Amino acid sequence: LTPPLGWSLPALRRAWNAAKDEVAPWWRECSKEAYNTGLEALARGLKNWSDSRGGRRAGRAVGFPRFKSRRRSTPSVRFTTGAIRVERDRKHVVLPRLGRLKLHESARKLARRLDAATARIVSAMVRRDGGRWYVSFTCVVERVQRVPARPDATVGVDLGVRHLAVLSTGEVEPNPGYLHTATRRMRRLARRMSRRVGPDRRTGRRPSKRWETARGQLARAHARVVNLRRDGLHKLTSRLAREYGTIVVEDLNVAGMLANRRLARRIADTGFAELRRQLAYKTAWNGGRLVVADRWYPSSKTCSGCGTVKAKLALSERTYTCTPCGL
Repeated sequence: LTPPLGWSLPALRRAWNAAKDEVAPWWRECSKEAYNTGLEALARGLKNWSDSRGGRRAGRAVGFPRFKSRRRSTPSVRFTTGAIRVERDRKHVVLPRLGRLKLHESARKLARRLDAATARIVSAMVRRDGGRWYVSFTCVVERVQRVPARPDATVGVDLGVRHLAVLSTGEVEPNPGYLHTATRRMRRLARRMSRRVGPDRRTGRRPSKRWETARGQLARAHARVVNLRRDGLHKLTSRLAREYGTIVVEDLNVAGMLANRRLARRIADTGFAELRRQLAYKTAWNGGRLVVADRWYPSSKTCSGCGTVKAKLALSERTYTCTPCGL
């Protein structure tokens, strides 16, 4: 019988140390953090699956961890020990085993905090996304308590598909629809990749160079859409958190909304959950408050003048008209 193997991180580390010379005699060529990152992810995935199966984890059911092949996963490694620093020119970083790496963007903001002793680097995560390599730092930061520009002001944010957000002040934030704009190009790139000779696990066939090139082009197109959407959400949430003392948003059932096959693509393109996540921590950073209204509260059916609640309000009715008060 196969001896039992513990699923905790220490147990997985012991098993790896006992088998690495046999299964991976080249293990000394890589940083120990590469293996530790994979073991941590495996231990976390096994624990989440076990807790979900045993009813100790709320939310959607978590499946058993699947094998992450080289082509079907995001390469990443977290460095927690060794030399991790930003160079004085602020254009290079030093990481264990990788040495001195040049940055595409300047690290001056992080360097200023490190020089002023208001931040300390705890770890560095290196990952590949959309054909590019990124490094992100986890830091302990001393934050100065901020106050919003209008601490007594309250604003309601109504999220939607046609308009990304409509504020209670009357301001309308348009929905750029980055995915909708890039759909034609992404479909063309997907067709191009499907015409190339790709991998076949049944026969062991390796992908062609042209397939790898087309796959990289499609991945970069997807990454561009993600980056554009994330940048727009960051700008909107930062502006709201810095200006208003209280921000009210609705507790949307995004999973249920995605069941609508006609609007699922547009809803996924807006990033409702990401916008709420950003507002949650940015309001705390800026000394504000985020209020999440109950999803069953009839805000759209309630008249702002007299408080009358309509029994029914069709989605096609874009302008609210109150019969009792005429608003």
